[in-house]
Amino acid sequence: MDEQVLKPIAEVSYLTVGNAWRYRAILRYFYDQHERLRHYLFPEEVLEHLRRSPYFHDYTEEQLQQDLAQLVEWKNLVPRQDTGRVTSIEEFKKKRFRYQATPYTIEIERMVQQLEQMGESFGGSLEKTLFDRLLASLKRLVAEDESARPARAVDGIAAGGAQARDLDSGPGHGGDGSGSYRTHGRDGSGRAYAADGFTGEELNALWRDTYESFRKLTENATDYLAHLQSERVEELMMTEAFLTYKEAITQYLRDFMTVLQRTSLQIETVLRGTPPSLIERVAGRLADYHLSIPRLEETRTREELAQRHLVQWQALRDWFLGGAGRESDLVYLQNATNETIRRITRFAQRLGERHHTFRSRKRDYLHIAGWFAACADLRAAHELSAVVFGAFHTRHLYAAPKETEDIYAEIWDQPSMEITLRPRVRAYREKTRPNAAASHTDEKARVAAEYLREREAERALIDRLMSGDRIVVGELPVIEPHVRKTLLYWITKCMGSRDRVGKTETGRSFRLEKIDDREIVLRSRDGSLTMPNYVLQFYG
Repeated sequence: MDEQVLKPIAEVSYLTVGNAWRYRAILRYFYDQHERLRHYLFPEEVLEHLRRSPYFHDYTEEQLQQDLAQLVEWKNLVPRQDTGRVTSIEEFKKKRFRYQATPYTIEIERMVQQLEQMGESFGGSLEKTLFDRLLASLKRLVAEDESARPARAVDGIAAGGAQARDLDSGPGHGGDGSGSYRTHGRDGSGRAYAADGFTGEELNALWRDTYESFRKLTENATDYLAHLQSERVEELMMTEAFLTYKEAITQYLRDFMTVLQRTSLQIETVLRGTPPSLIERVAGRLADYHLSIPRLEETRTREELAQRHLVQWQALRDWFLGGAGRESDLVYLQNATNETIRRITRFAQRLGERHHTFRSRKRDYLHIAGWFAACADLRAAHELSAVVFGAFHTRHLYAAPKETEDIYAEIWDQPSMEITLRPRVRAYREKTRPNAAASHTDEKARVAAEYLREREAERALIDRLMSGDRIVVGELPVIEPHVRKTLLYWITKCMGSRDRVGKTETGRSFRLEKIDDREIVLRSRDGSLTMPNYVLQFYG
């Protein structure tokens, strides 16, 4: 991250301090005069202007000098001693100053003025012509030049390289953006581009038109969609007056989507077909053009200027093409516009339904009453009622799923089914017959015998593996898989106990202990298991 981003901006301090109303009035006057090409102002002029307002009726010259000194300290104003009309040494010693607003201050006041005009809601618009202007600028920037002569190797640059200059077009010899600067760059395929033949001024104007069209397109579209999604606009959409503007807003969005879909694919094609070598050459030439403009203050280096233009181009590519595994911002704009059209349509539909709900239907009912009055008899009135209001006392029929997938099969052609109807009584229970209790003596004896066999096998296992009153896992021979499962089960029981003590199914207690930190291998017929060097100590 650039260190300049982390530094505080002292120039904006006048907007938030306690006497901000005085500082803002002074700097707004400086800004207005700057727009009229009056850059230097005397304190007398500022004081005369301020005293025209009732807020500065008691404002003194001493207070003005203090405020001007504070603004100079915040780098909002630059003082300059006026020596042109000095008639005596005393006047010269008084150091009569005139003041000029700094570039930061002018830009801050310009931004503040735009914020005041914008109000509390988003502005923006969906300008369809910006897509066409952006497409035309891009085509002109990357257009091929069929009449360009082959590039010559000059100053060690190969003819097929990124750029070949005339002998007198280096820095200080017309390579500063003047009309004599001509290049005929070619990429690896040998293609030449018309942009290489533009002067620095022409190329800068074309680049500025391209990037400004892109910037206005993105900012205006984002602000306008944010305006439509704001809370205030949603409240206005709930009113009846919204129905008057519904068609105009919807058509406005649809026209924008039509132009977007028509031109976006062409822009994406142009961006994908532009070689990076051309953009690098253009960025270098733009940097040379900016360096050729005489400036007294310190300017950026050529590499920084070229990198700034490359970053702008990359931002343009990412917005249309996406990158780093994410969708492009163009897709987000399309989705947001479509969603806005759906929201507006839903709001209009709800308003229409609500308006229809509260509308009086007295005239409709009188018209229907006239139909009933014209019926010849009661049967005709019943038939008309069934048509207008629906059938009364209808019966609900249940049918089993169709056995065929034929959509034209009638329900009458399907086989009948039987349904058992039960009474709709809460206390109803189906009658059940008492059954004899089944005896499971044989199954119980079998389960008990199996349990005893398992316990006997466990006892035999302990006797076979035990060395004295313990089982050392690292000293065991190759064992059966079920023996390994039993040992791991015992170890798991001990690990779940706070004091590392467990008990077998036969009632014998044992404790899990770790001999040392090395690992041992427990071998069985179906594989080997690496584990800590444990020992099971039996007691009781």
